[in-house]
Amino acid sequence: MITRFILRALEGKIVVAVAILIGIALLVPALNLLTPPTSALHIPTYAMALFGKYLCYALLALALDLVWGYCGILSLGHGAFFALGGYAMGMYLMRQIGSRGVYGNPVLPDFMVFLNYKSLPWFWYGFDWFVFAMAMVVLVPGLLAFVFGWFAFRSRVNGVYLSIITQAMTYALMLAFFRNDMGFGGNNGLTDFKDILGFSVQADGTRVVLFALSALMLALCLIVASAITRSKFGKVLVGVRDAESRVRFLGFRVENIKLFTFVVSAMFAGIAGALFVPQVGIINPGEFAPANSIEVVVWTAVGGRGTLIGPIIGAVLVNAGKSFFTGAFPEFWLFALGGLFIAVTLFLPKGIVGTIQHGFNARKALKAAAEAEKGRGDPQDVARNAQAAE
Repeated sequence: MITRFILRALEGKIVVAVAILIGIALLVPALNLLTPPTSALHIPTYAMALFGKYLCYALLALALDLVWGYCGILSLGHGAFFALGGYAMGMYLMRQIGSRGVYGNPVLPDFMVFLNYKSLPWFWYGFDWFVFAMAMVVLVPGLLAFVFGWFAFRSRVNGVYLSIITQAMTYALMLAFFRNDMGFGGNNGLTDFKDILGFSVQADGTRVVLFALSALMLALCLIVASAITRSKFGKVLVGVRDAESRVRFLGFRVENIKLFTFVVSAMFAGIAGALFVPQVGIINPGEFAPANSIEVVVWTAVGGRGTLIGPIIGAVLVNAGKSFFTGAFPEFWLFALGGLFIAVTLFLPKGIVGTIQHGFNARKALKAAAEAEKGRGDPQDVARNAQAAE
């Protein structure tokens, strides 16, 4: 059953994308570790860590595409799931510091000692175990998505109202995590990490492994997302996006379909956040900021929503542009981002990958129509290709 699920996902473009990601996971670390710093092929550790951050953002964009591109749910709160996964990883990394902190307390993190905590809060229990922390990385965002979706989808909240509610959710979480008495480091968040599984997070070898894991996890989540969207469930999912009332009329429980997709997407975002934190070295309430979630929408729109691969490309390209603009023209970055979104909306409404796919389908439809006129084509193929081109 699992084999059939995986094989269903492996269409041509997904196979190519997965192969590229696996190649990146192998090639970039090799060029970092096996080539001398003076070589033109050498990839510096800082550049590898930066691109690893891009891969985490790409996974977050993929998560949003699953609910927006295929289910029609425009979530403006996916940054919350990303941040929760990051905090779960950060809590594990903080527990690994032990007595090496500034205050030398073997149990309490430095910020708790500074704030006069007498004992470790109950919700920090278990985070000294890696397996427990990794379970929380997916369970906490998944549980929040389940509770939120349970009430929202059964109340039939749709469209812009749902988008506003998701944005309100992440804004409320940001305000809560800014409070010192929440037990998550307040404004400063969690930082000064030392080890992960006994290995220094600053060591080149550890950074190589984290980068490779980011690429491989992105490939795995891409396969899972492709399998979901190419299954019978995926067909119903697209039906919910395009004609929800008709799907309800056919007897499907639309709220359950939305809820499942929303929870899976939130888990993807949590994984992205967990991979992001050890590579960046900090997690703070700023990751909950609504502006961050809006940026994810821009990445997805630029790459092409409803394509799976498009958001990955969009996330990498936009963040690479952000790195360039914030270094060369920091005062113009927000204008560039807004202009990019407007330009894509006006001239590339299907995004980069969506526009390319549309062009190929249109060309294929014209070719089939020409063959049909000459008596060599099948009229049914012409109709199918024309529909795909639309």
